[in-house]
Amino acid sequence: MKNTVISMRNVDFDYDQKPALQQINFEIPQGAFMGLVGPNGGGKTTLIKLILGLLKPQRGSIELLGTPINKFKNWNKIGFVSQKANTFNRGFPATVEEVVSMGLTAKVGYLRFFSRNHREKIKEAVDQVGMAAYLHENIGDLSGGQQQRVFIARALVSDPELLILDEPTVGVDTEHVQKFYELLHKLNHDKNITLLLVTHDIGTMTRHATNIVCLNKTMHFHGNPDQFSSLSDAELSNYYGHALNLVSHEH
Repeated sequence: MKNTVISMRNVDFDYDQKPALQQINFEIPQGAFMGLVGPNGGGKTTLIKLILGLLKPQRGSIELLGTPINKFKNWNKIGFVSQKANTFNRGFPATVEEVVSMGLTAKVGYLRFFSRNHREKIKEAVDQVGMAAYLHENIGDLSGGQQQRVFIARALVSDPELLILDEPTVGVDTEHVQKFYELLHKLNHDKNITLLLVTHDIGTMTRHATNIVCLNKTMHFHGNPDQFSSLSDAELSNYYGHALNLVSHEH
């Protein structure tokens, strides 16, 4: 039986007494690739913040890797890649190696020297995302797709069991989106890393994820991609609160 990586039970969260999430219940088993979809303002970012411990639920419980979140200490086992493309300073003076090394800070600490083993871990993470040839390149000189691979390497360098990606293809050109999903598939299948991907690209998600959650303050759907694809336009529009067309950005 597979272990449960994330478990949420009856989770509610309010902003100034206005419900943002209500009665959220789901589990992510080890090795799953879960896609989290839903409209803007539907609570996806709030859900991620709850999982990362940045917010605390008003009601309900969250467990990470079998441990109640208020007692969870192994945060190096949780990797996170944010919407880098819209906020990253392309003039930031750091090489790919230096950016990836930041993922070891929790283990090594600030202002400490990296051992040979640490540097091998950095090279291994960079190689996993296909960026070994750019190890000493400045991060600002890379394309959006290449930069996003580097930020995934930064998350991978601490050997996470769960990798959370929040709209990672925002700002990435269409040419690199397919390669990006191929990378995620490899990490999921070859490395058995559990993935939680927040995306608006529903059409592409249904071809890659093992599970899909549709969130709009409450959970409107939780099932496999085939079940999600079989939903009618009327059902999807009702979940999203507006008319919706499934368009894949993968070519």
